[in-house]
Amino acid sequence: MARVVGTHELRRPAVLALQTLAIAACYYGAGRLGLVRRLSVEGAVFTPIWPPTGLAVAALLILGIRAWLGIALGALLVVLSLSSFTSITPSAAGIVAGNTVAPLCAYLLLRQVRFRNDLSRLRDGLALVFLAALVSMTISASTGVGLLIATGKLATGDFWPVWLAWWVGDAMGVLIVTPVVLMAYTLRRPLDLSRWKEAVLLLIAVCVVVPYATHSTLSLLYLVYPVLIWAALRFELAGSLLCALFASVLATIAATDRSGPFVDLSNTSVMIKLQAFNGSMALTALLLSAVITEQRNTRRSVERACQELVQVLEHLTAGNPPPRPPPPPRDDRLA
Repeated sequence: MARVVGTHELRRPAVLALQTLAIAACYYGAGRLGLVRRLSVEGAVFTPIWPPTGLAVAALLILGIRAWLGIALGALLVVLSLSSFTSITPSAAGIVAGNTVAPLCAYLLLRQVRFRNDLSRLRDGLALVFLAALVSMTISASTGVGLLIATGKLATGDFWPVWLAWWVGDAMGVLIVTPVVLMAYTLRRPLDLSRWKEAVLLLIAVCVVVPYATHSTLSLLYLVYPVLIWAALRFELAGSLLCALFASVLATIAATDRSGPFVDLSNTSVMIKLQAFNGSMALTALLLSAVITEQRNTRRSVERACQELVQVLEHLTAGNPPPRPPPPPRDDRLA
């Protein structure tokens, strides 16, 4: 028994170390991927979508608060990879702290409202939007921009435009990346292949409509929404979130290349137009699919209750004692 306990105690630090390294590596990879496409606002370079923030929030929701060390290590590696930071300066340490505390704040706020990782309720989608994305990401934006001004790398008058760009980029990471990671983690049901023909048609429509809408000079970004609503109505979270992710990536590529609807626009106009499209599309995909999923779960619960009631009535009619109802299923999906 002592040998088994000792082996178990030795295994826990090893698993924690591997999880920390894996989170740090994924955070760094997502950061380098996000830095491929950049925009400039008031002389400051920012990313329209910052994937590491969404990945960090998802890691905390899945693994718990112990994931913070991997997030901090990954944020430090990303900061050190930038040309403006060649060593661990106070400003670099402050930015790392802000990028770590913001996801932690999002995680703690979501725990307070009993957030479910499967996003099966409308309240879960609203909590992710307002608490995790809009509220918590003010910490990283305020810390980062404030340190840039304090160190003289940014003028005081440029605080609000750069702060807004930083905040929206982090918020988009939470709205677009976090739901996709949670969906992939909580997906336990086998894929329904009975609608594969419709899924193929939807895939073809997405591959045709989204590239055309995001690269056409006629400014036809609104064409994405019918396809997005189709995906949400028929394939719930899986369809709408993947469609939103694909459209966001293509819109970001078009914006950074100044092509399609972003031709001949100023830097600030490009940022506003891109983030308005990404934000409204992410909100539509997340909240609409959450409402549909909640309604379908409610309908299934009502159908099960009706079936149990029919069984009870049949036994009472036959003169037999009613069967004992089955115990309610355990819901261990709470973060």
